[in-house]
Amino acid sequence: MPTESGDNIILIISGPAGSGKSTLCDHLTATFPDGIERFVTTTTRPPRPGEQDGVDYHFLPHDAFEKRAREGGFYEWAEVHGNLYGTERARVHTRLRGDKDLLLNIDVQGAEAFRRAAAADPLLRGRLFTVFVKPRTVGELRERLLNRGSEDEASLARRLQTAIEEIPEADKFDHIIVSGAKADDACAIEAIYKARTGNA
Repeated sequence: MPTESGDNIILIISGPAGSGKSTLCDHLTATFPDGIERFVTTTTRPPRPGEQDGVDYHFLPHDAFEKRAREGGFYEWAEVHGNLYGTERARVHTRLRGDKDLLLNIDVQGAEAFRRAAAADPLLRGRLFTVFVKPRTVGELRERLLNRGSEDEASLARRLQTAIEEIPEADKFDHIIVSGAKADDACAIEAIYKARTGNA
């Protein structure tokens, strides 16, 4: 667990939609509740049924998001499938003053923006670690997306094309998990986190 000296880390998990990264995030926060917390990002996407502002996302109107972005209020932000998503700079600073590590589930564009920010920002330098969750094949990823039952044909095609573009970026990450059985993936992310933090 981090100490008050400010040595908490930022752990970024990225990967294509359907790769299992959200499941791994849930596993980490459940396994190490006193050590790591999920950082809540900001979006212009309307809340889905059951989602709560400040819990699932910070929901912002499109114009308010754009204004905040122009003012440099985000470490990273991107348009994904027609909606804007970003990681607010001030919220990261606030959370890093706490006693827990931060866990971010963001896309490869966001991870790259964080790498650039960490090279220039003393607050982030040496604290950022990245994990890419890689499907074994695009065909297997397609089956996972179909099994979720939430994709129409157009959405499925769009997500698969995005995955094809994202997978070659895996080598830029500190760690790669080739996703297989859920239990194996969980053991892999636990091992990465323990190695980085000394948590047992």
